[in-house]
Amino acid sequence: MLFILLAVLGITVALAPMITRMLGRNAGWLLAVPLVASAVMGVMSYVSPRSGNVHEESVSWIPSLGVDFAARIDGLSLVFLLLVLIIGAGVLMYSTRYLHEGKASFYMLICGFALAMSALVLTDDLVVFYIAWEMTTLCSFFLIANGGEKGYEPAIRTLLVTVAGGLLLLTATVIMVITTGTTQLSAVIADPVWQENTGLTTAVACLVAGAAFTKSAQFPFQAWLPDSMVAIAPVSAYLHAAAMVKAGIYLILRYSPMFEGIGIWNVLLISSGLFTALFGAMTAVKQNDLKALLAYSTMSQLGLLVAVVGIGTKEALTAAIVHTIAHATFKATLFMSVGIVEHETGTRDFNELRTLRVKMPVTQTIVVISAASMAGIPPLAGFVSKEMLLGAGLSAPFGDATMTLITGAIVVTSIFTFAYSYRYILGVLGNRTGDDKIPVKGEAAPTFYIIPAILTVVTVLVGLYPQMLNSAVADAALAATGEVLDPHLALWHGFNLPLALSALIIVCGSVLAWRRWAVAAFLSDYRAPVTGIEVVEAFRSGTIAFGARFTAATGTTSQRRHLAAPLLGLVVIGVIGLFTLNDIPAPVGPRYEPADWVLLLIVAVGVASSLKAQSRVTLAIVVGIVGFGTTLWFFNLGAADVATTQLTVEILTVVVMVMILHRLPDRFPRERRSSILSSAVLAVAVGVTSMLAVMALTGRREKTDAAEYYLREGPIATGGDNIVNTILVEFRAFDTLGELTVLGVAGIAVVVLLRARPLRPRAKARLNIFSPVYSARNNSVFLRSASRLVLPLIVVISVVLFFRGHNATGGGFVAALVGAAGFAMLYLMAASDQEAKVKWPYMSLIGSGIFIGAATGLLGYFEGSYLTPLSTYVFGIHLTTSLIFDLGVYLAVLGVILASINLAGIPTDDPGEPEDGAPEAGQGDVGVVVDGKEIAQPAERSNA
Repeated sequence: MLFILLAVLGITVALAPMITRMLGRNAGWLLAVPLVASAVMGVMSYVSPRSGNVHEESVSWIPSLGVDFAARIDGLSLVFLLLVLIIGAGVLMYSTRYLHEGKASFYMLICGFALAMSALVLTDDLVVFYIAWEMTTLCSFFLIANGGEKGYEPAIRTLLVTVAGGLLLLTATVIMVITTGTTQLSAVIADPVWQENTGLTTAVACLVAGAAFTKSAQFPFQAWLPDSMVAIAPVSAYLHAAAMVKAGIYLILRYSPMFEGIGIWNVLLISSGLFTALFGAMTAVKQNDLKALLAYSTMSQLGLLVAVVGIGTKEALTAAIVHTIAHATFKATLFMSVGIVEHETGTRDFNELRTLRVKMPVTQTIVVISAASMAGIPPLAGFVSKEMLLGAGLSAPFGDATMTLITGAIVVTSIFTFAYSYRYILGVLGNRTGDDKIPVKGEAAPTFYIIPAILTVVTVLVGLYPQMLNSAVADAALAATGEVLDPHLALWHGFNLPLALSALIIVCGSVLAWRRWAVAAFLSDYRAPVTGIEVVEAFRSGTIAFGARFTAATGTTSQRRHLAAPLLGLVVIGVIGLFTLNDIPAPVGPRYEPADWVLLLIVAVGVASSLKAQSRVTLAIVVGIVGFGTTLWFFNLGAADVATTQLTVEILTVVVMVMILHRLPDRFPRERRSSILSSAVLAVAVGVTSMLAVMALTGRREKTDAAEYYLREGPIATGGDNIVNTILVEFRAFDTLGELTVLGVAGIAVVVLLRARPLRPRAKARLNIFSPVYSARNNSVFLRSASRLVLPLIVVISVVLFFRGHNATGGGFVAALVGAAGFAMLYLMAASDQEAKVKWPYMSLIGSGIFIGAATGLLGYFEGSYLTPLSTYVFGIHLTTSLIFDLGVYLAVLGVILASINLAGIPTDDPGEPEDGAPEAGQGDVGVVVDGKEIAQPAERSNA
């Protein structure tokens, strides 16, 4: 049933955009249903008579690596799962009134967040856990950025911090898998190696703690949490109450048994947690933005949770679980309430709200109760959990001094918590003087406050009768500690030290609330010399600046500077090879044939001509000689697939290159003699290195075992005779998918770069008005005439190459290149850019190609190998899954070429083309020669 649960959530994510388009902002009501249903399925899986305290499900995913798609639910997983799904459903329903219109991306991301968090708390595989961990990072990034332009910078800073934590977790994951030989999370935690090798365990503990600190905003990674307050209220409610930050708490609770007795684990968690708790609480007291106040409050409460988990006793872990539940209920309510107040009054600023008469009795009642729970006032859930936190501090097994320090920090934090809770209540109550001149703001609609009202009722019920959580907390504590215990949850435990400390907190907190202006002024006088946001921003800007300096050498049109570094690296590799390559086998068969010398001569002519070329047009032509000579060489060697691909690439490269010339200077910059000399030396060195490498590494061995395997098994396993094609789209299809994705990214880069860089003004040309090449329409008559015969032929060749690629020369890549050549011809034969009929949606082609390639192999991926070979015959045509995969390759390649053709040509708004037939000086003037005199006249230009 756990897999069904995750499947339901996955389907919800997929359908969210469509449902939002149909229902608008009311889609949240319908999207909440699957989350509630999933919560019910989670409970049913756990309480099933067959499951006992643990229910497990597993399917093999990547058997070669021992990775399973394993799901496991125990008491700890259940508690976090219910928080994720129930509060997530509440956020979706709340959003239907908060949003002014339906946002498909918002609803999809919230549902995706629920899926990622559910997978995180349910998985029993380290690899899946890491993937889910990073999914939460991406969801939070997009949700914060979804707040508009003001959210972009905070989203990036949040991403930087949380991705850094992901790298720490990835490192820990790799170490744990290698050490234990399994990816099963429960088996890794129970492995005795962690007690035997304390040095290794200490290293892993530091990595896991660092990952948790970044996700749960603990010092020194706390800055992203208040920075993310640019996100809208529903996002903040979910982020702070049940998702993202709770992932870090779940991580340290889950790994607590593994790091029991590791001192550095306790020290890191307690020190960082208590510092963050105090810092967050003392900062929250002076906030005027009520949402920022809640953000620092979350940071503080998370610090208390981390510190208590660091104590490590079963009482402490039990207290952390109870406070996690209490915090989720009152914090989700408070963030939703501040959203209601801001929505109805237009502000969330404390000072501005104090100038308004806020007549919102229901919302204000919700705020008073929830804030009182956060302050730890009986008889609410926050009071019960705070009592347990104090009890955990008092029972810390680290000596009296340390115990006193920990408990004192919890008390001081709680005192400031009382103070900022009171400040939050005052802000929402507004001005209470009754002055008729003060603007009045009324109550929101019942559907707006129904969800926070329900959560408030839960807070009250848990406070009045906490015993209702006994069973759930006991099971969660069993999973976190490995020990059976009775949490003894109760509102009244008699007169004891925790009760006395609670009374002290309330009294001192009341004093701080009374003297709130003096406290805020005092704390505002002390500011750290640098803030966390400034540190993150400095790291980010420094990285960008370093990259800019590092790549500045290539920011030039000088090809010498572009090529110097890679060519020099090739020479270094060659020199190393001279001293390391020994016992090179003798050549097998004849090494040279007469045809080789002829082809070498063709290539040499092209190379020599390129050295003498002074303009880029000339270079584009002579470089084509080298390319076509290489193509003939491939054909002569029998590599028909490679040769065909090389031929089409050469044709299209020349076409695109000529188009790009409009954006570059006509001639190369003059080089100094010293530069020419150094280039010549480097060129000779590269030539000698390449020659020696070819002589040493080619023609000296028979077929390898891998080649023999592909030749022998390829036709049997795939039904195809073209070994090159079967390797690319069958045996190594997953690698090809990666290359396909890279190609798609390259296509997007082409679009971005060509749109961002305007065309250079065209240089003045000297054309004879009577010349047959003067008129674009007359100049393209040959292409238009030839296209009647050539274009249909190109289409046929493209289709034939596509379908025959599995058994003969061809395939999706070369077929797409041939088809793109047809589009290039359509473009070149048009008299102007606006007449070129190649306006296909190239971005959609790229995206659909990658999607088809990924989706085709998905079925086989779950069976342990990407792109399981399936085949059938339709009307005598052999159709295979690899053919569908090849279709994805075809569309993506075609999209990239079309993007280049459409954007690299001369658009209608080219600054070199005068409007209304009037030439502009320096831009588009054409020197037309008539009877030996030059006159200025606009020219009709051909795309060619």
